[in-house]
Amino acid sequence: MAGPRPEPELARQLFFEGAAVVVLGVPEGTEFGIDYSAWAVGPRFRGVKMIPPGVHFVHCSAGRAAGGRETGPRTGFFLSLRRREVRLLRWDAASEAVGEAAGDAAAFREHLQELDPFLGPYPYETLKKWVSLTSFISEAAMKKLQPESGQICAFSEVLPVAAGRHTRDRAEQRLPPVDAECRSLAEGMARLPQMKPKAGTEIRFTELPKQTYPDGATPEEITRHSMDLSYALEKVISPRYASRPLELLAELQFAFICFLIGNVYDAFEHWKRLLNILCRSEDAIRKYQDLYINLISVLYHQLSEIPADFFVDIVSQDNFLTSTLQVCL
Repeated sequence: MAGPRPEPELARQLFFEGAAVVVLGVPEGTEFGIDYSAWAVGPRFRGVKMIPPGVHFVHCSAGRAAGGRETGPRTGFFLSLRRREVRLLRWDAASEAVGEAAGDAAAFREHLQELDPFLGPYPYETLKKWVSLTSFISEAAMKKLQPESGQICAFSEVLPVAAGRHTRDRAEQRLPPVDAECRSLAEGMARLPQMKPKAGTEIRFTELPKQTYPDGATPEEITRHSMDLSYALEKVISPRYASRPLELLAELQFAFICFLIGNVYDAFEHWKRLLNILCRSEDAIRKYQDLYINLISVLYHQLSEIPADFFVDIVSQDNFLTSTLQVCL
């Protein structure tokens, strides 16, 4: 966990005023990280110290082979740390993840100096970047969006909508017989049973409308609402963000972090769809001027973290960002 060290006086202030995350039982070789940084756990690792107060993302990936670099899927969660707080986490071998531990964190606070040699300093060289990417994520927003299970997983646990073991189950889903010959990849994909996330494991994003126009709309209205998604944006804002529309940017940032650092593809899809609605809502710009002024800043910091060609569709070669932002501008 080597990195630029703060000046001795600043280091002393950070040691006593910063928060600490004490992690128990993490196997050697596990990848453990906080925010923008991650490290391979060694035999002396017990956590991270000198953490600035605020919202942070703790994540880990189980090591797969002794001495190897391969790791398992990333799992993590957001937490909010206060000044001088000590948060106690423990490794769970069954889930291969760290989680909140039952224990006396105050006792660890009293003996923090004894733990000092086993705690790595927070990487301050990435702090400015982290703050710029999470500027709207408050503790309340974090709790509202985080899964009920408390864990954000790169690969969500899913269950079949129907058991699929019996002929009746397959018939209800219109699946072909299991012994039927598969003639193409598309046909093979179509045969897969319908799946859904296990209850409590999904990130609690706002449900985005599939229909962008009101019921009973005329053909002219359908065309208008399909070109300008202001009606759809109102459907997004009204359930959660009617009194504070700016908090919608917290959800946009939350989705981006879950994708960029948590490796959650569903979060990437939500980020794209939400950004598309925001950028194609011309009439809403006049109503939500503060929202759109701040959206520019949010996008500036997000887009600086990803390659320019990342969003190019491998089939059509269309760039999602180019087409979306051109409409907005």
